[in-house]
Amino acid sequence: MIYQNVQDLTHPADFFQAILDTLHDRHPDVVKRLATGWKLLTDTLSKVKEIDFGEFKVRLRETDPDWRNNWRQHGDKLLDQVRKQAGPILLIVDELPDMLFNLKRENTILLHEFLAWFRTQRQNPHPRKDRARWLIGGSVNLSGTLDALGLVDLINDLDDVLLPVLTDTQVIEFVQSMLTRRGVEFEAAVAECLSMRLGRPIPLFMQMATQELYRAWRRSPRKLAPADVDQVFAQLVVSNAARDKLQHYHSRIAKYYEEPRLSAAHTLLGQLSLSAAGLSRTALTQEFERHLAEAGQSVPVHERKRHFNQLLRDLENDFYVSEIADNHYDFASGLLKAWWKKYYA
Repeated sequence: MIYQNVQDLTHPADFFQAILDTLHDRHPDVVKRLATGWKLLTDTLSKVKEIDFGEFKVRLRETDPDWRNNWRQHGDKLLDQVRKQAGPILLIVDELPDMLFNLKRENTILLHEFLAWFRTQRQNPHPRKDRARWLIGGSVNLSGTLDALGLVDLINDLDDVLLPVLTDTQVIEFVQSMLTRRGVEFEAAVAECLSMRLGRPIPLFMQMATQELYRAWRRSPRKLAPADVDQVFAQLVVSNAARDKLQHYHSRIAKYYEEPRLSAAHTLLGQLSLSAAGLSRTALTQEFERHLAEAGQSVPVHERKRHFNQLLRDLENDFYVSEIADNHYDFASGLLKAWWKKYYA
């Protein structure tokens, strides 16, 4: 198994170099086996004299100075060598949507070429007979990302698997276990209160809130009460610890959403953050229509409907909002809602 985060990569050549570099770092014996009959890798390994951070990747680029033009050749060879191994290798590629958007900014033709190449490699040989196994992840929905680019047909062979949402019971059990194991005394309602304030429990936010609750107890040992949960959430909204993580949710809209959905997303989320218990689909549609009119965007009715439906779908898939009742929506995360209201409403 090999895990590779590709969030900051901007070229297919970087993609394969990163995988090989990580393989060399984590599984040097595998790289030696892959080098059998592969001159590029054999020559590279002969130049690596010390195990210094980044040296292997540097030597890899030196072996072929024209890596960027030869990325298909090296990608084909890498997977060909993997398929000659005795057992399967699971390649976990995280944050692929980020890399695809980076490619789009650099070269849209290259983006299409890479996706077409990647699709061919996933299908030939048949996945059931392929020793190269792929698990692709991202903090935004891959289908929505490529649909916006008009390239969704190049990934429609992938199975879309959503991580299950933690139940209220699981969140309560997590909070109780974390606090109990640290010797924290707390009222029975504390865990339930924290679960309610979290809304849809994004694991990172759940961990942050529980840690802050524990730190509050450490500063002033006492039996924690629901009022402590309220205080912790108020502090998290303005804390440095949460700022970068929460800001990411605002900033990434500009990266992934095209106009008119980009500015409309900020408008709808701003209105939702001001609502006590969310807004109906009708109310959100009216806000969307108003935003387009104020922005002077003259869009045909059928296009406005399509843009709105796509926007609402993307906001759901990207964990901003959830349908809390039939055709009634609110922020998925209570923490994100409070933060958005304070800084962007």
